[in-house]
Amino acid sequence: MTIIFDLDGTLLNTIDDLGYACNHALELAGYPTHPIEAYPAKVGNGINNLIRRALPEADRTEEKILQVRKFFVPYYDAHNCDYTRPYEGIPELLATLKRQGHQLAVASNKYQAATEKIVSHYFPGIFATVLGEREGVERKPDPQIVYDIRAALPGDALYIGDSLVDMETARNAGVPFVACSWGFVSRDQLLHAGVEHIIDRAEEILGVYKELES
Repeated sequence: MTIIFDLDGTLLNTIDDLGYACNHALELAGYPTHPIEAYPAKVGNGINNLIRRALPEADRTEEKILQVRKFFVPYYDAHNCDYTRPYEGIPELLATLKRQGHQLAVASNKYQAATEKIVSHYFPGIFATVLGEREGVERKPDPQIVYDIRAALPGDALYIGDSLVDMETARNAGVPFVACSWGFVSRDQLLHAGVEHIIDRAEEILGVYKELES
């Protein structure tokens, strides 16, 4: 089976590094910053949308988003592994799945260069395919990223993520979805959205995919 993981909020807690990078960029561009604990509500649809939500409402134009992004990307490229850490049980889960012969992939809305760097830093040699935001390819919840992964890694697939964007991506791609409750969206929000499979610990994936296979 191909098991596709979202990155931010699923495999890694990236919120501090994202928040510090966004605050750095906002400050350089002359905008007010935000407490780090405000950032979980702003992430999930790529860097441009993170910046859009962080800007004052009157300044959310494409021109100003790109202005802030120019400050964000170099800082984040240099600091995206400062505070980011795997969630509890994730390294052990990935090692078990790989040992069992599953093909593992990452599908992220983070830009491709940062996605590749972070995955290779924290999970060297684990993932067969790592895809992020790429020029000319729509971001999640568009299903193209899942189609591209499945073209590279044929067979049955399962998608694991922490957000409603991930749920919609899996639905649009026609693959089963499992939500993790430890990410940036609360369990109550996931339940309210109608998510059928929600796990609270990484190792619960081992039981869920067996249930879906049967």
